[in-house]
Amino acid sequence: MSGHHDQDPGVVALVGLREEDLDPAQVAAAVERPAAGGVVAFTGVVRDHDGGRAVTRLSYTAHPRAEALLTQVATEAAALNGVLAVAVLHRVGTLEIGEAAVVMAVSAAHRGHAFRACAWLIDELKARVPIWKEQVFADGTSQWVGLP
Repeated sequence: MSGHHDQDPGVVALVGLREEDLDPAQVAAAVERPAAGGVVAFTGVVRDHDGGRAVTRLSYTAHPRAEALLTQVATEAAALNGVLAVAVLHRVGTLEIGEAAVVMAVSAAHRGHAFRACAWLIDELKARVPIWKEQVFADGTSQWVGLP
């Protein structure tokens, strides 16, 4: 993380892995603050295709340390310049097409900080948090994505 800032780090308002449906409104509400001029939210949704193949469903499996690592990434995001609060939830288990796999929100006094931190958060989550996806294709075959 680059750049110095003259504020206290933001807070991690909500973080975790969930087996039940994720509520984007709950996640966005968790980061609302009186000082926030911008709240940026991102929802990653299960799509019906990957690499030109039809996907019917998928499942997420998390390493036992995944929640701790997700918390670490969220804490780093909260310390980024201008960030007031961060919230991020990720599904585990079986998901159908159109369901939310990950929901996150970042609040900041200014929108630029919120957009940058939200983009950083999803990229770092993908790179560093050990959550693996098994995609089931329309032809009945499956493929693991993201295994080390």
